[in-house]
Amino acid sequence: MELYITLAVFAFLTLICLLSSKLSSHINMPCLLLFLAVGMLAGSEGIGGIGFDNAAAANSLGSIALAFILFSGGFDTEWKSVKPVFRTGGLLSSLGVLLTALLTGLFAWWICKLLAPTNEIPLSWCFLLGSIISSTDAAAVFSILRSRSVSLRGKLRPLLELESGSNDPMAAFLTVFMTGVITSETAAGGAPMPPFEYLMILPMFAIKMSIGLCSGWLIGRGAVWLYNRINFEYNGLYYVLGVVAVLTSFSVTELIYGNGFMAVYTAGMVMGNRRFVFHNGVGKFYDGIAWMMQVVLFSMLGLLAFPSQVWSAKWLGLAIAVFLMVIARPLATFICMWRSGFSLREQTLVSWIGLRGGAPIMLATFPLMAGVSQSALMFHIVFFIVITSVLLQGMTIMPMARLLGLDAPLRKTPRIPLSIEETGDKSTISRELIASEGIDHRSLAEIKLPEGALILLIRRDEKIIIPRGDTRLAEGDVLTVMGSPEAVHECATKFSILPDEA
Repeated sequence: MELYITLAVFAFLTLICLLSSKLSSHINMPCLLLFLAVGMLAGSEGIGGIGFDNAAAANSLGSIALAFILFSGGFDTEWKSVKPVFRTGGLLSSLGVLLTALLTGLFAWWICKLLAPTNEIPLSWCFLLGSIISSTDAAAVFSILRSRSVSLRGKLRPLLELESGSNDPMAAFLTVFMTGVITSETAAGGAPMPPFEYLMILPMFAIKMSIGLCSGWLIGRGAVWLYNRINFEYNGLYYVLGVVAVLTSFSVTELIYGNGFMAVYTAGMVMGNRRFVFHNGVGKFYDGIAWMMQVVLFSMLGLLAFPSQVWSAKWLGLAIAVFLMVIARPLATFICMWRSGFSLREQTLVSWIGLRGGAPIMLATFPLMAGVSQSALMFHIVFFIVITSVLLQGMTIMPMARLLGLDAPLRKTPRIPLSIEETGDKSTISRELIASEGIDHRSLAEIKLPEGALILLIRRDEKIIIPRGDTRLAEGDVLTVMGSPEAVHECATKFSILPDEA
């Protein structure tokens, strides 16, 4: 009976989260914040009264959820779009995270002495806090940038997606390292670690990230090879293989002492940028799983928090959040983007889109599990910072972009009703293209498609049109085109807009 009650509660909370996502677009509030609110309302101090204080379970489930979210983000990231910004994105996701952690940690140490002089908090504790909130959150940034309300000019969007997808591994590494530092200091009677021993972080970082990159690349390539050769008799098994790829890249990399989060993001990017059987369907499957994991992650972390303790940490949380948004993040961004080719206005917008989300809250469970002194206070400070960041920054991205003149015209991204799956034959591919204004009201015969290309289907609003030679196109039509890679690419240039660029 208890199992059925748990499943029913889980299903009900998930449904409430899904329905709240519809509300978010009407009130201009990120849906991830509503997922947190659902969890808090269902918690022990909310109307649901569900008691949940298992930090170890939250950490394990949160790690798995974040792995799927990062994998999906990597799968949807086009290498050709992030390649021009790879150096800048790499600096933001490594040096930028480190600088943010250091600056925030120092400020947290100062403000704790100012606001709570009787509560002696060591510097290492503050550096751990800074490490936890040092990265932008992939789930928050992906969901907002890929919503229908955000469109940015130039290379800003691929830069922000690359940074948010690749900087969580650095924050996780710093969090685990600083948790170990505090544990060692406690075992040594509270004596602080000598400053030179902090330099150990450099070779550890290089080794773990290198293992993560190599492992993710190998597993991603191996998964693509397997997809194109295994020839399952049942189509559903291809989607099961997708889950196996995520779990393998994360778990195996952690077992060989690499960074599993870096591995899953790398594996996802490798698979997303290579053609394989069921590529389109697997991509949509990953997207659905990632959203499911976001619902689980945010609602579970909302359950873990106590609203009364979040509110009691409001002044510390607010001070650190303001410093993080106004000083630490912008300063780290300007240093990393110096001489990057991005304008001052673009750097300013990047510094503002530094959303914190479920990843920092999940990372805050590491000190809870390790029994770090005042870890509950740290958890609720982080929770308050995340709420402040998602609420203020998430709701002001487009006003800030408009103020800086960096917003782009919104383009309609219609749902694709039919997707032709890859067969493994590289001589023929399929793509969904969006008809541009330049071909409005011209017939297919007048357009003169490239040799080797065929339009299989046209979707106009909610209608499906079977194409004929005299069929006239309208701006915004979704065209399912099949043919040789060269012919499909020529069609893409002729129709000019692809759904994933909209």
